[in-house]
Amino acid sequence: MIMVRAIVRPEKADEVLAALMDAGFPAVTKLSVAGRGKQRGIKIGEVTYDEIPKTMLISVVNSCDKDFVVDTIMKAARSGTKGNFGDGKIFITPVEDVYTISSGVHEGEEAAA
Repeated sequence: MIMVRAIVRPEKADEVLAALMDAGFPAVTKLSVAGRGKQRGIKIGEVTYDEIPKTMLISVVNSCDKDFVVDTIMKAARSGTKGNFGDGKIFITPVEDVYTISSGVHEGEEAAA
């Protein structure tokens, strides 16, 4: 299993969620976050905004679905045909174990399905 964390523009979050749902991956955690990437924020007039609002979407999926899920997110989150600075990032990390809190059951690989 892997954890996919996608940081996207807030206005693209609903499109990404809908694309994941349509692709068969409905389990997503959504968080409002703020930060900056290589662009170091934006300057409007004399004011520099270095903490730009973003949305983080987190999902745990089977490792074999990684490329499909990443491609689905990229297509839905990209601005325009070629994309723009600030469209976001996707981070992939391994998931060692999954437990259900209510039952205490160790679910393993089938938990992401």
